[in-house]
Parts: sequence; structure tokens; C-alpha cells
Amino acid sequence: MTELKEQLQKALVELRKNKERKFVQTLDLIVNLQKFDVKKNQINAFINVPHKIKDKKIAGFFESKREDIDVISANDFKKFRDKKVAKKIVNKYDFFVAQASLMPQIATVFGRILGPAGKMPSPQLGILANVDEKTVKEIKEKINRSIKLRAKQPSIKLAIGKQSMSDEQLIENIFVVYNSLIKILPKERDNIKNFEIKFTMTKPVKIKIR
Repeated sequence: MTELKEQLQKALVELRKNKERKFVQTLDLIVNLQKFDVKKNQINAFINVPHKIKDKKIAGFFESKREDIDVISANDFKKFRDKKVAKKIVNKYDFFVAQASLMPQIATVFGRILGPAGKMPSPQLGILANVDEKTVKEIKEKINRSIKLRAKQPSIKLAIGKQSMSDEQLIENIFVVYNSLIKILPKERDNIKNFEIKFTMTKPVKIKIR
């Protein structure tokens, strides 16, 4: 792991030499897989990283309105049966959570829109038995530190941090995702060919793992 950390440190130094942009760039992690059949092996998991990447736009499907989170209440569900109206909220929010008692209705009204977008509330992160202030605060904090892993092709690309974060924070986030992915993959480390890191507007730098 020491060699891997050194590679990451050198790669970040190189990436930071690139031309400054007028916005804070995102650091992307691209994991290239091998000996991995995307059709046979579905990857769909949430990983909590130690350092928050950004505040996500979160909405809740709850019985009634709240001040601590944007709410789509049960009384509003009817108007979202129109697919065009439903699509607007899918694009507006990064993440949806739900009151457990409403899940059958949510599946009926929003499933066809949220499902393909990968935004359906799930037991992993987002279905709440209790909707109180403490629970909502905790789930929001957890979501803001979570990264979703999905593999639709033999490589996984995800945002791992921001240019404004320290190298140490970025590396810590990378290691958490890397170690978690090894546990998920059927052949563990053997399924990873290599990975690359890049800022939004830079070319990727390849990281060898062997």
C-alpha cells in the first residue's frame, strides 16, 4: 500500500501542475476491470468515504412537509403520474429517501422514472422507518459522504473528491473506495487491471497496482 500511496501522491502533484480553471474541478477515479463479466456480476453498492465531496441535493418522500429537507408529500404523488412532471424532479435531485410506509406508492408512481436513473430509495441508504429530526439529519450526513458504485461496463468512473481538498484527503477517499471494491469484486484484486485519476479538465494519470 505504501507504493500505491506514493504513486497517488506523484499523480496528484502532476495533475495540480495543469492550468488553473475558473471553477473547482472534481477528481475522478476510473477503475479499469479485467476478467469481469458485467452481465453476470452486478455491482450496485454505496461506500461511505471519510471526506465529504459535496452537499448532495436530497428530497424525501414523506407523509408531510418538513423544514430540514425538501419533501414530496404523499398528497403530491398524483401530479407526478405525468411522466414529464416526474422527470423534472429526477433531474433536480441527486438522491431520494423515503418513509417506509410509503414505498408501495412510491414504487407505483416513481419506479419507472427513478429505477432507470438509479435513484430509487433503497434499504441500503434511504428507507426510513422513523422520520424524526435526528434520523433525517443522520441520513443526510451519511448520504453526503456516500459514493455509489455501479458497473455497466468493464470500468467504473466516479467522483472521488474536489481539487480544493488536500492530497491526503483525496488519497484517503481513494483508498476507502479501492479497499471496498476489492471486497465486492468476485476475484477481488485480480479483477482490477489498473486505475486512473484525473481532474475534470485534465488527462488521466494511470496508477499501477502490481
